[in-house]
Amino acid sequence: MNFNIEKIETFTGHKDCVYTLCEGNSLNSFFSAGGDGMVVEWAKADLGKPIAKVENSIYAMFNLPDENRLWIANNTQGLHLIDTKEKKELLNLPLGKVSMFDIKKNNHLLIIADNIGFLHILDTENNKFVKHFEGSQKSARSIAVNSKRNEMAVGFSDWKIRIYDLENYKLKYTLDAHQNSVFSLQYFNDEEMLVSGGRDAHLMIWDCQNGYQNAEIIPAHLFAINHIIYIEEHKILATSSMDKSIKIWDSENLKLKKVIDKSKNASHGTSVNKLLWLEKDQVLLSASDDRTISMWNLF
Repeated sequence: MNFNIEKIETFTGHKDCVYTLCEGNSLNSFFSAGGDGMVVEWAKADLGKPIAKVENSIYAMFNLPDENRLWIANNTQGLHLIDTKEKKELLNLPLGKVSMFDIKKNNHLLIIADNIGFLHILDTENNKFVKHFEGSQKSARSIAVNSKRNEMAVGFSDWKIRIYDLENYKLKYTLDAHQNSVFSLQYFNDEEMLVSGGRDAHLMIWDCQNGYQNAEIIPAHLFAINHIIYIEEHKILATSSMDKSIKIWDSENLKLKKVIDKSKNASHGTSVNKLLWLEKDQVLLSASDDRTISMWNLF
């Protein structure tokens, strides 16, 4: 895929850094949240609708669009379940005074990673926790689920990646990965490969078919890699960084295809924290410490 980059819109209104994004309930919509504790639903740049307000920063959330239910991780205040249609809180599940960095879904279970190295498994059919277990004494920062292998990868601040069986959560592999915290993980290429990134600014590629052997190391950014996503239909990986840039990579040969930055594309002026691909709309979203969200067309 050969493409150019075009900024479509800039979404403003948050009063602090924007840390997380997730798909909305309808076409052209998405949710954002961050340091101001606000959860906002967007349809267009001038149509942001506040959905919820919590006391502390929100680093992660997960939407169940068919149910109009949004889970938000309110740091030190537990998980909140929000009815996005009625804009009201339905449930608050305390987890102690922890920060939660990532939420992923496996069938009807949510997996939550926290800053003391624990993973929490929540059954969304009855909204009860079914398991809590410690992966490390350092923060669990990122989760990726491999449905084909029935495994999950978890990146930690002890610089390691741990691979767990999703049937029983038994540890299968421990990867001596980065030279600092692992901030993001993403399975790609039919879930046969895993890519990781973190504070050391390198991308590392792992071959799942061969016991997660390290296949490649790429010095990808100048500063920490905050997030990685895989856009399957275009066979590309996108990475965002503390160095203020977004980079697009060919997922098959891992060659750099495009750099999105402030000088060339009027992109963000500070750390780019989160990316989201809206498949139905075929647009890329980026959220930043500069309190804005940008929407990009790749063509």
